[in-house]
Amino acid sequence: MTSNAIVEVRDLHKRLGGRWVHRGLDLDVEEGEVLAVVGSSGSGKTTLLRQMIGLLKPDQGTVRVLGRDVYDVDLYSAQALRSKWGVLFQQGALFSGLNVFRNIAFPLHEMAVLGEKLREDYIHELVMVKLELVGLDPEDAWKMPAELSGGMIKRVALARALALDAGLLFLDEPTTGLDPESASEFDHLLSDLHSELRLTALMVTHDVNSLAALSDRVAVLADGKVVAIGRPSEVAEVNHPFIKSFFHGERGQPVLDKLE
Repeated sequence: MTSNAIVEVRDLHKRLGGRWVHRGLDLDVEEGEVLAVVGSSGSGKTTLLRQMIGLLKPDQGTVRVLGRDVYDVDLYSAQALRSKWGVLFQQGALFSGLNVFRNIAFPLHEMAVLGEKLREDYIHELVMVKLELVGLDPEDAWKMPAELSGGMIKRVALARALALDAGLLFLDEPTTGLDPESASEFDHLLSDLHSELRLTALMVTHDVNSLAALSDRVAVLADGKVVAIGRPSEVAEVNHPFIKSFFHGERGQPVLDKLE
């Protein structure tokens, strides 16, 4: 791995639905940064994330996270590795039959698989700490997912992603489905947590406001690979059709305003 890389992807190839989504894709996520991944619909942003977290095996290439090959470990080691990162899925992916408390506690109970069973009173304390961390009230712990607003679902899912104190987060379209005010509040929450907890994050997004608020670097996916990567100001100047439409169209104004 390179000196500061937490995630390293090399020569990634993936074929889905009869077409190549990725062909020779290389990407590093550096320690302490928020790296935003953008691209047009069908460019393979979420497919890339799913390969990084071990949910979709590449046809060719390697994915290394925290120094380990995600697809070259035994089951126990894979479980141990996955406990070191948190994932916020696009729609939250809460268990509909579990209340908020049990959703957040789920990864804590899973520690028993690794031979590290936690006491129930300790789990209760940790869940309440995570609720407060994401701006939810103690009484929210006993609500069911169906009772939550879209913004609350995102916060519960984030609390669950942080349950094991992972220093690495994978965020799949974190503000999708939120109204502008809720999306802005969630961006600020993520920014505060990134600073306070010294997190490293890979964020798949199409939301230019999130990119402007959170990202240290941005990687652009097109033609099956990363066609540009760097600080937003650098990437915005790359001569590529998608980059021109994304950064220099009307929706890209928040990013350009931030760069001025």
